[in-house]
Amino acid sequence: MQPETRYAKSGDVHIAYQVVGEGPIDLVWVPGWVSHVEYQWSNPAMARALRRLATFSRLILFDKRGTGLSDRVPEHALPTLEQRIDDVRAVMDAVGSERSALFGTSEGGPMSVLFASTYPERTNALILYGSYPRRQWAPDYPWGVTTEQQATYEGLVERDWGKGGDVDIRNPSASDQERQSIATFARMAASPGAALALLRMNYQIDVRPILPAIRIPTLILHRVGDQRVGVGGARYMAEQIPGAKYVELPGPDHSWDAGDQDAIIDEMEEFLTGARHAPEPDRVLATVLFTDIVGSTELAAAVGDRRWRDLLDAHHAAVRRELARFRGREVHTTGDGVLATFDGPARAARCALAITQAVRALGLEVRAGVHTGEVELMGDDIGGIAVHTGARVAAEAGPGEVLVSGTVKDLVAGSGIAFEDRGVRTLKGVPGEWRLFAVASV
Repeated sequence: MQPETRYAKSGDVHIAYQVVGEGPIDLVWVPGWVSHVEYQWSNPAMARALRRLATFSRLILFDKRGTGLSDRVPEHALPTLEQRIDDVRAVMDAVGSERSALFGTSEGGPMSVLFASTYPERTNALILYGSYPRRQWAPDYPWGVTTEQQATYEGLVERDWGKGGDVDIRNPSASDQERQSIATFARMAASPGAALALLRMNYQIDVRPILPAIRIPTLILHRVGDQRVGVGGARYMAEQIPGAKYVELPGPDHSWDAGDQDAIIDEMEEFLTGARHAPEPDRVLATVLFTDIVGSTELAAAVGDRRWRDLLDAHHAAVRRELARFRGREVHTTGDGVLATFDGPARAARCALAITQAVRALGLEVRAGVHTGEVELMGDDIGGIAVHTGARVAAEAGPGEVLVSGTVKDLVAGSGIAFEDRGVRTLKGVPGEWRLFAVASV
């Protein structure tokens, strides 16, 4: 269940916000470029990250003006950083927060820095992730974006906004399904014109002069392989903010919820509470099934939004009927697909084949992947390398095809299920080589 969305008034602008958790520390997440407080909960990785933050804080989420569910603003009257920190203050007032820790990610970092220096009496801690003090290159700031790089990225945004065209830069470890979710998120969060205008505004940011004035506990986190925002700016801030704690983390992803999010949240929790409370999740052996609709983006564009919603509803209903028949548990839908678990690999393989046949009657083709391994139980969600492996196996399948790992094939020996060898594959982000098999008949 996602929290209720409410609105705070900041001048004449309505700012959408949510509150989740009842921890002793108020923690305001100041997001980056664009956001959407409701749609972000449909991303399993983001939902898990937010829920974990809410275990040790009262987490306050909001959409900056011009993005998500907050009021749009005219392009000729884009907000200044000062106006945007007023939005933070308005949300804090609306939820009755006298003092909060600020968690500024990407472009939300400079906003948080300005708020902390302007309202130190209302800020008890500052956490910056994947951020920077200045976006543009300068002779005395060589880690910024050059004019040529800016023009190239703006062209990408204008040409491919909402298609996930920058995912290889932003979150290179993302799966195909995660890429689709990221693309949808962008469309929900802002229009192409608004995104471009906000991007150009972000390029003008420079809070370097106020960094030495920060006098509150500060934690700076950055992944060394971040291609969207290089690590140089984070190191600069750590040198300029008195007493700042600086932690570099491995990984190529820019988004804090992507990749090893626990490494980031562990540091945040220890910084804010003085202790880490991240118990080893329960682990069980399970069979995971991933499905997704082949060519969903093109099909949605061809049939229109209303017809596409009807098709998705019919697809989900058909999938759920087969899951019930084969005793599968739906973990969550992934936009145009599903993740489910089974207590037996044979049932999972039979269910996957039944799903491909059931949705074909709707004029849809799905690909499916099945893998058995140890999964981590995280409330109603699951995680772990077995889940990633299942997703990668599904990504290798063709239209109407059910692929299984060699592990599944070995476990169902004697079940009567026939397989066709599809050879050895390298699965993105999964160590080793994997022999895959297609389910031919059950």
